[in-house]
Amino acid sequence: MAEAAQAVWKSIQDFSDEVRELQGTDSVPYLDGPPPALKFYREWLCPNRPCIIRNAFTHWPALHKWTFEYLRAHVGSKTVSVAVTPNGYADAVYRDRFVMPEERNMHFTHFLDIVEKKTKPPGVFYIQKQCSNLTEEFPELMGDVESHIPWMSEALGKTPDAVNFWLGESAAVTSLHKDHYENLYCVISGEKRFILHPPTDRPFIPYEMYQPATYEVHEDGSFQVVDHESAEKVPWIPLDPLDPDLSLYPEYKRTRPLHCTVRAGEMLFLPSLWFHHVRQSHGCVAVNYWYDMEYDIRYHYFQLLESLTKAVGRV
Repeated sequence: MAEAAQAVWKSIQDFSDEVRELQGTDSVPYLDGPPPALKFYREWLCPNRPCIIRNAFTHWPALHKWTFEYLRAHVGSKTVSVAVTPNGYADAVYRDRFVMPEERNMHFTHFLDIVEKKTKPPGVFYIQKQCSNLTEEFPELMGDVESHIPWMSEALGKTPDAVNFWLGESAAVTSLHKDHYENLYCVISGEKRFILHPPTDRPFIPYEMYQPATYEVHEDGSFQVVDHESAEKVPWIPLDPLDPDLSLYPEYKRTRPLHCTVRAGEMLFLPSLWFHHVRQSHGCVAVNYWYDMEYDIRYHYFQLLESLTKAVGRV
């Protein structure tokens, strides 16, 4: 059995190397404007390849309107949902827990005061709620962007499941994970720094099971991790690609992560099932569109790869 498992593991390694070689996934290419829908479907969506698209939303008023002064005037003191953590890591492994942020309802003007460093309460603050928070919490801003990306909607034959608004401090970090969405990530101001792994790197990216928990902030500003005692454990990636512990996760050295920076006015196409880790400049403003992936043969191939990885004891 051990010999068979080794043979399967060698085949998995060869498969990953071959896909990387044939698909050319050693860098993230740039496109000068979005291609026609059919061309985008053929050359990027179907091959599941990321790209950065310039001049894709130059017509959006948000690009020149969304200063902090404008956001204060148009969103004002309404209450919005803000993620608060002690260290900038929301939805991430902390010690032996998968810890989610405190979701704090606060006045938007108070949040901007924090980002502009006019006040400094304990913690790291980030507007990152992903349940289409742009349409749900910031409808005042929808006239400055599009409700969907027309050429992407045409390529997929559907509109996005969610349109999300992102704004926060530079200490806010998104831990390595994947999503079941075709993601168009549009940076309005500042920049986002991505570390990307193709789905075929899954055998070399560790998952472990963690008790879910949430940060709670006390009146004195200290943070406490509170378990969700009745919740089942959840799988998450413990590895930090900024400082991977190769003594614990030696297989990770087989990966060749892609590093890219998405600047103001640029759009990243992040294909479904790609692993990504995200940092940002301070006060970066972004909008992203989540289109549900097609659960076609690509999804089943990924599930097969994951099953084989688990079967040979590589998680």
